Amino acid sequence: ILNYDIMARFRRRTCIILLLFILFICSIMMALKTLRPDRAGFGDPFGLGLLPELQQRTVLLDSKQNSLNRAQGDTVTRVSNLHSIAVNTMKASMSPVKKLEEELSSPNYNFHIFYYTWYGNPQFDGKYIHWNHPLLPHWDPKIANNYPKGRHNPPEDIGANFYPELGSYSSKDPSVIEAHMKQMRSASTGVIVLSWYPPGMADENGEPTDDLVPVVLDHAHKYNLKVTFHIEPYKDRDDRSMYHNVKYIIDKYGSHPAFYRHKTSTGRLLPMFYVYDSYVTIPEIWANLLTVSGSQSIRNTPYDALFIALLVEERHKHDIHRGGFDGMYTYFATNGFSYGSSHHNWASLKAFCDSNNLMFIPSVGPGYIDTSIRPWNNHNTRNRVNGKYYETAFSAALLVRPEIISITSFNEWHEGTQIEKAVPKRTGQVVYLDYKPHKPNVYLELTQKWSEKYRKEQEQWLM
Repeated sequence: ILNYDIMARFRRRTCIILLLFILFICSIMMALKTLRPDRAGFGDPFGLGLLPELQQRTVLLDSKQNSLNRAQGDTVTRVSNLHSIAVNTMKASMSPVKKLEEELSSPNYNFHIFYYTWYGNPQFDGKYIHWNHPLLPHWDPKIANNYPKGRHNPPEDIGANFYPELGSYSSKDPSVIEAHMKQMRSASTGVIVLSWYPPGMADENGEPTDDLVPVVLDHAHKYNLKVTFHIEPYKDRDDRSMYHNVKYIIDKYGSHPAFYRHKTSTGRLLPMFYVYDSYVTIPEIWANLLTVSGSQSIRNTPYDALFIALLVEERHKHDIHRGGFDGMYTYFATNGFSYGSSHHNWASLKAFCDSNNLMFIPSVGPGYIDTSIRPWNNHNTRNRVNGKYYETAFSAALLVRPEIISITSFNEWHEGTQIEKAVPKRTGQVVYLDYKPHKPNVYLELTQKWSEKYRKEQEQWLM
């Protein structure tokens, strides 16, 4: 009996020791797993985010190579040369481009994201552009008198309620364009909707940016992204000037591999143009351009395309149909601000579009705040609620089963709709909003999450 008792104790002790050893090994494995760079899944090849000097050197290489390639005018050679330089410099066994393809989510060409290249700073532009945005007065002088006037004073004081991780950057900076493409690709978006004014024209606070289009196209192609155009309400925009400008865009950029073409239900591959503030022009003028019988008709010509109008008020849906547009989008990220931006109206708008052979493209956004440039407009602020507002918008969009979802925006910092990385910042009396308790890339991650969810649900819709 004594021997049996001793053996039983020995077995129990052995089992306990084995169990503790197994738990120890599991703990070590879990600890090692957590040492993986937290941004590796979002496109920092070789964990360069942890090595700023190495990352900076790689960006410089990219910039030099891009300059060389633009002179050569050979996109295929550009990618090949970039591969060889990166391999020789970093002594890696595979190219960064190939590594990017392995680590980044695949692009979703049904996720379109609005992108702005109107920012400038002294280093690249000789002055600040847009970051020094003026404070816009209220149209009622009595109300306007209650709010401050003047303009912002970068780099510490910018015309935004959030502060970019990249600082008060220039849209011409190749390293900035590179970072933006990487972020948009990491979010699993596929089509960049580029804000565009005709050559020599710009918004009232900016400078012409058409000369940047080739650079954006080249960088987008590196990340397998496509580019379409968001035609802004330039001076004297009408049927004749639109025909001229659409022809200009297609002739100049249409042969680039990153130029976006949408496959229609009939199998045609057509360019797509978003037309901002389309409702400012009467339907009869649009019909001259967009209907087969129109005096300036673009239909059944080499410049035919899909034209997407902005819907603000409910009555605009009839004007859009009468004007010959191919679809509508809602743009604004403020739920309840307009009929079109109100999520509960999307089902009826989608039904109208379906019955009239139009595309319905709802626009989702992470929130809205523009009090840095419109200090009197706080009633239109929409709190991000740590990402919940954004997810609610995506959920509402998926309910109507759209062919395309647009995202407002990647970097419209003035209106606080950006999903670009933002960081906490406090300077003097200015305290910027931020994405805490989350990381700067939280809205990129949320976009990627909903892109995958949309893809899976779309497969079910098509069954």
